Amino acid sequence: METTEKRQRGRPRAFNAPSEASPVQSLDRALRILAIVAEGSGLSLSEIAAQSGLAASTAYRMLTTLENHGMVEFDTSDQLWSIGVETYRMGAAFLRRRKLVDRARIVMQELMERTGETANLGVAEDDCVVFVSQVETHQAIRAFFRPGTRSPFHASGIGKAVLAHLEPERVGTILRKAGLQRFTDKTLSDISALAHDLATIKLRGWSVDDEERHPGMRCVAAAIFNEFGEPIGGVSVSGPTVRVTPERLAEIGPMVRSAAAEVTRMIGGVQAG
Repeated sequence: METTEKRQRGRPRAFNAPSEASPVQSLDRALRILAIVAEGSGLSLSEIAAQSGLAASTAYRMLTTLENHGMVEFDTSDQLWSIGVETYRMGAAFLRRRKLVDRARIVMQELMERTGETANLGVAEDDCVVFVSQVETHQAIRAFFRPGTRSPFHASGIGKAVLAHLEPERVGTILRKAGLQRFTDKTLSDISALAHDLATIKLRGWSVDDEERHPGMRCVAAAIFNEFGEPIGGVSVSGPTVRVTPERLAEIGPMVRSAAAEVTRMIGGVQAG
């Protein structure tokens, strides 16, 4: 009974259906499945099929192809699929190309030591911020973001720091696509309130996520710029509101702004005016 149940979670009962998808459609489906697996912490076949909207046999065919290339892995003990080492290597190649993570590490370490709170590094994608590195504080209660964690622009310190330095038309396009989901009572889900906050952020050079994504957590962030003066991500400090108090924001903000400016300089970027 146990063996049968596990096989159903990880593999379909029957796997002999002919492929009806074109090569391009198959690639699109495989990439969709890869993204689903990357977001999970070990998923069964039925979960992947449900999230992708594909038949279990089709999802399994895609998974085994990805597994052959090391993009996903299958754990035979718990019958779950997870991201593979080759996917990590490809992602690492992208990060090396940007020279961002390695060069930012020493700056983040210093920022953590100066503020006593966790320092984070995030990069901007089309509709969200992806956290790629973190230097954790030694405090028992601390913020933690697993590498690869995504956060909406409007409910993220780094996201708002990036938006503040984009043209209004670009900001509008991003927000129309991503939406303004409310996560807490403090989330800026109103476009007018968010626009006012972005104007303040641009003026002073750093942003505040004041429990806008997670209750009880506060974040201070500043943008990192590329060689064209375009915001590509940011550095932030995050911690519980009992330590990152409103009174400390004026102290932490300039530290974070200076750290982001230093990372910008180290990757050959140009600080926006």
